[in-house]
Amino acid sequence: MSNQKTEVRGKVPLGQKISFGAGHLVLNLLPGSLGIFMFFLLTAFGMDPFLAGLLGGLPRIFDAITDPIMGFISDNTNSKWGRRRPYIFVGAILSGILFAILWQLDPENSQNYNFWYFLILSMIFLIGNTMYATPLIGLGYEMTSDYNERTRLMAFSQTIGQIAWMIVPWFWVIIASPDILPLGAEEIKEIAALGLSEEETQKATLEALQANGVRKLSVIVGIICIIFGLLPALFCKGIDSANMANRKKITFRTMFSNLKDLGVGIIEVSKNKPFLKLCGATFLVFNGFQLVASFSFFIIVFYMFNGSYEAAGNWPAWFSTVTAIVTAFAVIPVITWMSNKFGKRKAFIYSTIISIIGYSLKWWAFDPENPFLLFMPIPFMAFGLGGLFTLMMSMTADVCDLDELENGMPRKEGTFGAIYWWMVKLGQALALVLGGLVLKVVGFDQNQIMQSAETMTNLRIADIIIPVVTASLAIWIMWKYSLDEKRAKEIKAELVKRRGEL
Repeated sequence: MSNQKTEVRGKVPLGQKISFGAGHLVLNLLPGSLGIFMFFLLTAFGMDPFLAGLLGGLPRIFDAITDPIMGFISDNTNSKWGRRRPYIFVGAILSGILFAILWQLDPENSQNYNFWYFLILSMIFLIGNTMYATPLIGLGYEMTSDYNERTRLMAFSQTIGQIAWMIVPWFWVIIASPDILPLGAEEIKEIAALGLSEEETQKATLEALQANGVRKLSVIVGIICIIFGLLPALFCKGIDSANMANRKKITFRTMFSNLKDLGVGIIEVSKNKPFLKLCGATFLVFNGFQLVASFSFFIIVFYMFNGSYEAAGNWPAWFSTVTAIVTAFAVIPVITWMSNKFGKRKAFIYSTIISIIGYSLKWWAFDPENPFLLFMPIPFMAFGLGGLFTLMMSMTADVCDLDELENGMPRKEGTFGAIYWWMVKLGQALALVLGGLVLKVVGFDQNQIMQSAETMTNLRIADIIIPVVTASLAIWIMWKYSLDEKRAKEIKAELVKRRGEL
């Protein structure tokens, strides 16, 4: 232990909270945009559905490998700018540039060319994005050591992050709009010169418009991500790591020994019982939601509007946008209050129970006679994800303190963050697979405009039952979560004494 006295990290200044929140805006905007843009691989660039599925899944496997490695590197980095900020700075620039380049596809290229172009660029993009995201998550865990300030910090960042989900649903409209992102005069002439029928000309124009919209919007998203992504690197401050002991040397010569140390660190993290409970509860709540996320769109279009996308209009986009608005400005403040009043564990249980009520109300919300009832369950449902990441990220910071107490330095915020989000990504991939399976089981036929009454009834039941069951299991897992405020403060006091902090 160093004899140098350092100050205990308490309240986070507003400017740092805003900067950290800007980072979370990027963390939400990139995957949100990616999810929508992937749809246009099929319609705008003519990618085979199976190949498009591979392009969605294979990079996730690569991402699962790079996350823990980046967490270990940032945990053990020693620089005058801190452990996390240099990677966040470089990663923000790389993420924005590579995201824009990733989508500069041309429908005229062969499918084989576009497949390999996208797959290789996806891998490179994910390296840059991992360099950004993993250290940013780790930075958030160490910005304050105060039990309640951690919740306030995460609540603030989640509120700003929800802005991305207010914007992203409208990308469907923007990409195909001839007024917002119009085709160039040369492209219009090229289509006219093909001598197609009126129907074929309309189809070709729509495909060209979508491809043009994806290319241009990806550049705009990339620029936004660079600008906002740099803010945490410039203005946020983590733990003073100048005298942090036991860090490993990160060089090419130590590469193989580092892999062994990484394995040891992952094993230590995996033995942390409170952390495993957080991962399990997150896996269930988030991926129960993700598994049925697309079902609302199908129910709105095929149940409420009889398969007419035109009649459904912007109702699906408004459903997602209003959910994000309610989460950001109503639910997250309430959850922060609940956490301060009842503790984080009880706040999670209460918020999850409220979300179960919301999921149940969906049975009456999808009413063909009154579309405005769509918004009835949103204030209740929003407690699910709104409470999940606000509280779980705050509790993970508490777990990092427990790990330091049990295993010593260096602190492993990066490793904990990487493994936590690896669980989230694993569940997302699983949800994509199981979501399609559920659609098949209930009899949904994507080639039919009208779905049978039985199919829609079964789909509506699955849309409610699945998240209700997974949320209930998450409550069961967290029922005896042991790292409460009293224990967290005892750990903090011991660490303050051990480090020689003031």
